Amino acid sequence: MLKLISYPISALYYLLFLAILCVFHPIQWICINLFGYEAHQRSVAILNFFLVRNTHVLGTTYSFKGREKLPNDVPLIIVANHQSLYDIIPIIWFMRKWHPKFVSKKELGKGIPSVSYNLRHGGSVLIDRKDSKQALAEIKKMGEYIEKYNRSTVIFPEGTRSKTGVPKKFSESGLKILCKYAPSACIVPISINNSWKMVRYGQFPLGLGVRITHTIQEPFFIKDLSFEEIITRTENAVVNGIKI
Repeated sequence: MLKLISYPISALYYLLFLAILCVFHPIQWICINLFGYEAHQRSVAILNFFLVRNTHVLGTTYSFKGREKLPNDVPLIIVANHQSLYDIIPIIWFMRKWHPKFVSKKELGKGIPSVSYNLRHGGSVLIDRKDSKQALAEIKKMGEYIEKYNRSTVIFPEGTRSKTGVPKKFSESGLKILCKYAPSACIVPISINNSWKMVRYGQFPLGLGVRITHTIQEPFFIKDLSFEEIITRTENAVVNGIKI
């Protein structure tokens, strides 16, 4: 019955979602070309504020805990499990102070109003998952970027989304490159719960009344730690906070 009710509500949600993306696409262009980086980042934050609010149409609510733990003016490597698109929107909005950038697949870099523009021009990198050499070179650029500007990057080491919430084994290569080229970075493990329930039926209809939680686990600096310690500590922190 709930799935049946979701059809018209999901249709409304997607109409509003598309409208928001289309409105903010030219706003982003104006901000970055006329006023520069800071204005563009504010436009991206406001865009994601509206995207978060739009999910309230579906009865979605959010809990984002632990931001008080985060240091300022240092590079952050945000490492999280991955369940759906609805992992990402709250991170951009609730962590806007730290200017999160993303390691994203290249397919997202074109064809999506606002989203593709931000990925291409906002400091994120686009990787070809079939070309490991290209992917690692782009991740290296990301590491150098956050090290230089004291910004943050988000990486989902599972590689693909978990459709049931059960975490997949972390891949090491991308995180290892980030740690190498951002040696003063602080790792920020985030455990995400329930966002997979938004797409439990697929992309249409969407799940109703989902409570999505993002919990920042204890951050730690990577300096003087071996990569084996880093990956083990990070994966354990993320996985231990996931509720199945």
